[in-house]
Amino acid sequence: MLPAYSLIMRTEDISDTLGDAANKTIKEAGKFFETVEGYLPKVLEFGIKIVLAIVILIAGKVIIGFIMKFLNKVFEKGRMEISVKKFLLSLARALLYFVLIIIICNQVGIDTTSFIALLGTAGLALGLALQGSLSNFAGGVLILLLRPFSVGDYIIDAGSGKEGTVEKIDLFYTYLYTPDNRSVIIPNGNLTNSTITNVSSQDKRRVDIEAGISYNANMADAKRVIEALMEKDERILHDEPNAVVIKELAASQVTVLMRAWVRTENYWDVYFDMTEKIKDAFDKAGIEIPYNQLDVHVHRDKSEEKEK
Repeated sequence: MLPAYSLIMRTEDISDTLGDAANKTIKEAGKFFETVEGYLPKVLEFGIKIVLAIVILIAGKVIIGFIMKFLNKVFEKGRMEISVKKFLLSLARALLYFVLIIIICNQVGIDTTSFIALLGTAGLALGLALQGSLSNFAGGVLILLLRPFSVGDYIIDAGSGKEGTVEKIDLFYTYLYTPDNRSVIIPNGNLTNSTITNVSSQDKRRVDIEAGISYNANMADAKRVIEALMEKDERILHDEPNAVVIKELAASQVTVLMRAWVRTENYWDVYFDMTEKIKDAFDKAGIEIPYNQLDVHVHRDKSEEKEK
């Protein structure tokens, strides 16, 4: 009987042990499910945010593509320079994707305030370090966008006193070559901050030539001589308001002014030719072109005269 009793007792102990283990397992499983149940709303909420972020990413890429196509068409219609167009398109794409990333981060729950502040500080430091280069860059963008002058125009920079024909315009510098074939490189920042004279922007210009005659000469004869020269010159636009006038009664001469309209490409040829022809015509007509004269009056002291 003892062995059977012992076996029964051992069986009962094993059952109790298994029961305790099962109960413990059930309790732990219950705690696990309670924990999971506690985190489940947060997991679902985060999952929804992820899904919305993916939707925003896809929609944002589509919208950015549409905006880039629209900007490209606008730039092409405006006949923008290729270098400026590429730069502006790249800049617009980078800014749009930056805004998209910020929106997605906010949707997911990432705080972007400190990140934006860091970028702002870095941008400010970089801007201060590259102030001169950024000024030239901004000037280049303005020149290429507003087009105050183009390649092939003859310009005069009042700030530096340099002048010449525009050879090339890039984002930082404008390249000129002078009439004596020297290359001049001007920073775009200087050009945008000074007065620029675009000599060749119009298709016609007025040639102004001054000629001085003696006070003893006949002014009407001098005017008729110049008018005759203008009538013979086919390069002068005779349907424009050309004129020969008396400009000034100077100290030692009467200044006669010729105003004649010509095509821009003929300006210097007409200027030099007419200057020479006026001198020859005045000589043939006996019209004197005086030198600068100065009348000196000497007053003697009366005491000196008495001594003599």
